Amino acid sequence: MSYIKPSDLVGRMVEAGAQKTFMSTRDTLVRAYMGGAILALAAAFAITVTAQTGSPLLGALLFPVGFVLLYLMGFDLLTGVFTLVPLALLDKRRGVTVRSMFRNWGLVFLGNFGGAATVAVLITISLTMGFSTAPNEVGTALMEIGHNRTVGYAEYGAAGMLALFVNAVMCNWMVSTGVVASMMSDSVSGKVIGMWLPVMLFFYMGFEHSIVNMFLFPTALLLGGDFTVVDYIVWNEIPTVVGNLVGGLIFVGSSMYLAHRRPRLARHAVALTQTSRPAAQAKSAAEALPVSDVQSASQEQSASEAQPLPEDQPALSRG
Repeated sequence: MSYIKPSDLVGRMVEAGAQKTFMSTRDTLVRAYMGGAILALAAAFAITVTAQTGSPLLGALLFPVGFVLLYLMGFDLLTGVFTLVPLALLDKRRGVTVRSMFRNWGLVFLGNFGGAATVAVLITISLTMGFSTAPNEVGTALMEIGHNRTVGYAEYGAAGMLALFVNAVMCNWMVSTGVVASMMSDSVSGKVIGMWLPVMLFFYMGFEHSIVNMFLFPTALLLGGDFTVVDYIVWNEIPTVVGNLVGGLIFVGSSMYLAHRRPRLARHAVALTQTSRPAAQAKSAAEALPVSDVQSASQEQSASEAQPLPEDQPALSRG
């Protein structure tokens, strides 16, 4: 498996962020919609495995299949663009502005929500036989998740909000590590391994992922979960989005850029300075010579070149 050095990896991260800001509205929405939908299906799969086997670890072990597939297919998640796009702005890429960054974030948010909400409706229909039966054990597990991760936080007030925010920060610390790890290798196996490990960690630890929650909570509400839309928005989605932004941008994007991109640029500048210094010194020395000395040196060089070679010197030396 090929391995990309961190200094080159950050260059790829910056380039990826820049390309996302230049993407058309249609392409951005389609990629975000499919990213949200595939991740939602993976979440439904993992929760089904957990509910039917009683093993949260097994569910977490299998959840990254959706994350891996959507990134191999070139789709986008809000958590990923939170990390990559600001790096293009930080690197002062031409055409990348604060406005284009927020435009990308807004479109990806809308696309992710649309994809996740679509899967929420489809899964609800599947679990209730077209809204005609009570939810099975998987539906019950989804409703419990919706209640515990909204009302459960609200019961603790400010302390609950802080815990929610911290869980969201740590979530995108791991998820964005997976996004970056997908660029560490040029082989499919290397990309899969790099993404699988940190994403498995976040899911098992129960951290808060804004796009996964775009599926979990609408599904729980459709199934009759004991919380409201306001509970979901105020006591989960908004703090989770903010925490995901902080976790990805600070602990992954900015740290990688400062650790590997800036030192590389500084070394490159020093190398250019050292390369240009001898030429500049020679030019300065030549300019400092009197005109008569320069002319004399030129005449001596011409006379030396005009002298014939000795007859006994090999012909090869003459040419």
